[in-house]
Formats: sequence, C-alpha cells, structure tokens
Amino acid sequence: MSSYYNRQIMLWGEKTQNSLAKKKIAIIGSGGLGCSVALALSGSGIGEIDLVDFDKIELHNIHRQIAFNESDLNEYKSEILASLLKKRNSNITVNSFRVDFDTYIQNLPKVDLIIDATDNLQTRSQIDQFAKKQGIAWIYGSVEEFKGFVALFKEKDFSSFPIIEPTPKGIAAPMVMQIASFEANLALRYLCGLKVEEDTLYYCYYSDTGEFVLKKFKI
Repeated sequence: MSSYYNRQIMLWGEKTQNSLAKKKIAIIGSGGLGCSVALALSGSGIGEIDLVDFDKIELHNIHRQIAFNESDLNEYKSEILASLLKKRNSNITVNSFRVDFDTYIQNLPKVDLIIDATDNLQTRSQIDQFAKKQGIAWIYGSVEEFKGFVALFKEKDFSSFPIIEPTPKGIAAPMVMQIASFEANLALRYLCGLKVEEDTLYYCYYSDTGEFVLKKFKI
C-alpha cells in the first residue's frame, strides 16, 4: 500500500497518510464535478467514499463527465463511477447510492466531509442543513461558462445564497475539472488536518482578455 501512495507520503508523511484511511466522505452528484472530484480523491487513500446520484448517463453528459464512455449510456452514473474508482484503487471502499440526497440521509450516514457536486441550489441548501445538524463541514462547488465558485462551509451557513434556479448556460470540460480540482484540494487539506480557509467563498474566472482571476470573500 505504501508504494501506491509513495508521492503523497513524501508530501505529508505516513502518519497523515494512514489517517486518511480512517476517513469517510460523501460526494453528492456523479456528474461533471462529481466525476472529477471522485477521480482526484479516490487515489488519495480516503478509506470510504459514498457516491450519491440517481441519474443515468446521457450522450450530452460525456464530454465533461470524464469517468464515462459512450458504452455507458443509460447506466446509472453513481454505479459506473463507483466501478471505475474500485478499479483504480482496491485499497478503498466505494458505495453507490441511486437515490436523491433526502433519501440518502434517512439513515444518518456518518461521514467526515460532504462534497457538493450537484447542479441545483435546493439540494445544496439541504446539504448545508444536514451538515449543520451533524456538526460536519461541507464543500460547495458550482461552475458554468468560464467561471466557478468554491467554499468550505464550517460555521457559516448557505442561507445567504438565494434559492433561484438559473437558466443553464454553456460549459467546457476543462473549467469543470478546474473547479473540481479546487474542491478536491480543499477536501484533502481539510481531511489531513492541514490549514485551509473555512467559510470563505472563492470566485474563479477567465476574463474577456483571457486572464485567470481568483477572488475571495469572507462569508
């Protein structure tokens, strides 16, 4: 096992690496953000990962949902993603749930961190309420066009965000992967006990001149 995680052990040592094996996370959504977040974190050594998504794979999903192939059409996203993660790392436990978030939390799952990879504000509000009741942190992520938002909520809540569903806009796969990587990095640092800014909203975007801009705001 140590050879699998060799480069990470060089980064933070065996004690921290071993601590990850005792952690459990839930990734809510197995679409664009969920695929990239799960692939980034499955190789890190987090002991158990729950994947929650009731959708099936459609052709228009595949360009940005990088865990899927055309041969996976009409299969459940969470199941196909779980199968891939298990092939990448046999040291971890991966559970797939073909249900919505409300159904998933009926049995009060015990997790160390929830990662939002959904595409609607209502579910994010539900995640926030559940996380607050359970006393755990969660990471919010959203992306469209060439911009995205990321935040790790700990003490502050999601109520300041208006629950309004916008009209879907275009999106490119690399921007999805960039925001997902941001979420995954925050998750790893938090789970490893490294410093991370909590209750801070990051706004990332490419300007009309092509400059990458990162702004942050205290929630």
